[in-house]
Amino acid sequence: MHNISQWIQTHAVFTPDQLAIIDANESISYAQLEQRIQDHARLLKYQLRIGRGDRVAYLGYNSSEFLYLLFACARLGALFIPMNWRLASPELDYILTDASPSAVVCTDDFRQQLDGLVEGHPDCRFIAQNFTADRWLDYPQMLAQAKLDRRTDENPHVDLQSPLLIVYTSGTTGQPKGAVLTQNALFYNALNSVHMHDMHSQDRILTVLPMFHVGGLNIQTLPGLYRGATILLHDRFEPQRTMAAIEQDKPSLVILVPAMLQAVLTLPNWQDQLASLRSITTGSSVVPHNLIEPFHALGLAVQQVYGLTETAPIAVYQSAAQALQKVGSTGLPALHCDMQLVDNQGDEVKAGEIGHIRIKGPNVMFEYWGNPQATAKALHNGWFDTGDMGYVDDDGHLVVADRAKDMIISGGENIYPAELENLLHSLDGIESAAVIGREDAKWGEAPVAVVVLEAGAQLDAKAILSAFDGRLARYKHPREVVFMDALPRNVMGKVQKFRLRQMI
Repeated sequence: MHNISQWIQTHAVFTPDQLAIIDANESISYAQLEQRIQDHARLLKYQLRIGRGDRVAYLGYNSSEFLYLLFACARLGALFIPMNWRLASPELDYILTDASPSAVVCTDDFRQQLDGLVEGHPDCRFIAQNFTADRWLDYPQMLAQAKLDRRTDENPHVDLQSPLLIVYTSGTTGQPKGAVLTQNALFYNALNSVHMHDMHSQDRILTVLPMFHVGGLNIQTLPGLYRGATILLHDRFEPQRTMAAIEQDKPSLVILVPAMLQAVLTLPNWQDQLASLRSITTGSSVVPHNLIEPFHALGLAVQQVYGLTETAPIAVYQSAAQALQKVGSTGLPALHCDMQLVDNQGDEVKAGEIGHIRIKGPNVMFEYWGNPQATAKALHNGWFDTGDMGYVDDDGHLVVADRAKDMIISGGENIYPAELENLLHSLDGIESAAVIGREDAKWGEAPVAVVVLEAGAQLDAKAILSAFDGRLARYKHPREVVFMDALPRNVMGKVQKFRLRQMI
């Protein structure tokens, strides 16, 4: 296999009529998908002179076009940059400056974010996918020309070691970094996903997570196309539309991050709409038990997966059977992954002891784009330092404690916010909660609970604080409760604790 676009070429021969993608506009077979990848590869190669090592960015909601361009880049050895459509213009400007793409394709939904950046990036072609404007190239016109072109759409010098994706991390501290993932990383990540989900060609996989993030793109969508399955592609997550699609289109697999699980549980009759699902995959943060147990009560497994942008992301996971048996565990190292937990000196810790989580495998990133210092800091003899803390239980399953930087040190004792947050989430009347550390003259840091109440709930700070009595050691108890209307979150539903610390 020279590049991952051969997945589609092969399915187009073996199962040409099998549906590859179903979106809001049409159903696309594997034969049609292969043809469209060819057309897009010719457009990039002959009209834009895109070749090995060049970068192509995309700004738009989930769409088939996103996948055509990704596989076209894979065929040519170019790098694809999925841009976060929630970013403001200055943040997008930073990515365009950092990655220097030769072209950026944009939909009308996000034209305003890029319009003011055209002049500042003269070496980048700005391409309008579904609108017309001065200084923008017309994508439909270029594509029509490419469809008439019969020259080769491949680059013979591309192989699986070629970088394919630059995915920018959320940048919780400082500027975001572009994690570079090779085609080989995506291949092994797909193998990990197939093993995790017991994925097969008859699966129907619903994608509602944004594909600019590795969670939406790499946990099930690309692995599903590797396996020859059918992708039910939504442009974005809307709770009622998602549940209607599960009931009507009958997917067997879906990813719902914790914030999405929470949204589903608030809908009427949600229990009656899930019959087609074999499991739900979740992750991206420590998942409260109260978001898992309602689904398990129906016999529907909520499988946890652990990983980061830099691990493509699948590194640790549960099987469906393990998910039902071990709520709270994140699972075992992936089929093609190694994991170790180490102390501050880099020595492995014993089972049950909390350590820094490291991951090693062919799915780990190649580098941070143009940032050798950050690359050297993150990679140690092939091991990627995740920045997370956790421990392994008696069965060898990973339990994630928290981000190392979110750990609170109070009076010399380590406090892991996730432990306190699990207790908070178990209380009736609390919709969501987070615990952060605040400077304290006596103890160095003191834990503060930040709480969002359910509508109509009458809980006060005294009642919340008293819930910790006799359940957690006194030094772990929050010193204060702060009530908010909503917690700041990123696109994957993770609470942005760096913002909470600034606010509190």
